[in-house]
Amino acid sequence: MTPEELLRLYDQQLRAEAEVADADEVTAIGPVLAAIFPARGRGFATARPIPAGTDVEALVAEVAAHFQSDPRVSNAEWKTRGHDGTLGLLDALARHGFRLEEVETIMAGDIDAVIAAESPIPVHYSLHRADTPALIREAEALAGRVFGDSPEDSARRADELVERDRRWPGSFEMWCVRDARGEIVCSGRVDPVPGSDFAGLWGGACAPEHRGLGLYRALTAARARSARERGVRFLQSDCSPMSRPILERAGLVPITTTTPAVWRR
Repeated sequence: MTPEELLRLYDQQLRAEAEVADADEVTAIGPVLAAIFPARGRGFATARPIPAGTDVEALVAEVAAHFQSDPRVSNAEWKTRGHDGTLGLLDALARHGFRLEEVETIMAGDIDAVIAAESPIPVHYSLHRADTPALIREAEALAGRVFGDSPEDSARRADELVERDRRWPGSFEMWCVRDARGEIVCSGRVDPVPGSDFAGLWGGACAPEHRGLGLYRALTAARARSARERGVRFLQSDCSPMSRPILERAGLVPITTTTPAVWRR
């Protein structure tokens, strides 16, 4: 499929309701869905393209006040998309306390193309699912170290994933690569999106000293094969500038951008 066709499917299947399906509470504020995940202390705001003529400043102020007024919410993200072209949105978010983070590229692609781009991993490495609480925690700890997160934040995310796996088995799969010493050196999740043709690739990380060996591409292909067995046709990922060339070589194409806007109490 062309990037334009993939973007059309992305807009139809992966935005708004699909992004907050697992939220505890969702409040519609104009065109925005404001979701709250109390156990995570997290809020999340998303929308389909905001209609022309909307008072963007007033809309952002109302959504910000919604999160600020709820003591359960310690942080919140507003998910923006570059192709929407909503005039003044990023400036309004900054004025209302949201910090604009690094622009990420939204990638998507046919799952068969990703599998076809697989490269074998070197000997002395092994690739498999992290399918126990202990392995999920180990894989998430590796990602935390790669991304420079605090041990507390990494442990909290691991707890959330373990609990999610307990409550909703099959809602995601964690995959990992081990080196000759048995240590996890590369890891990432694949999350099938219910009611869609997509699965998301999330949390991909590879230890610096093990990069350039094809581990991440092999990890991506393994996740793709597993997702295809569950009927998934397309993959999607939000990626950093470092990950983009790897995912392009793995068969994904850029379709738009996102600038995460994050508010913290």
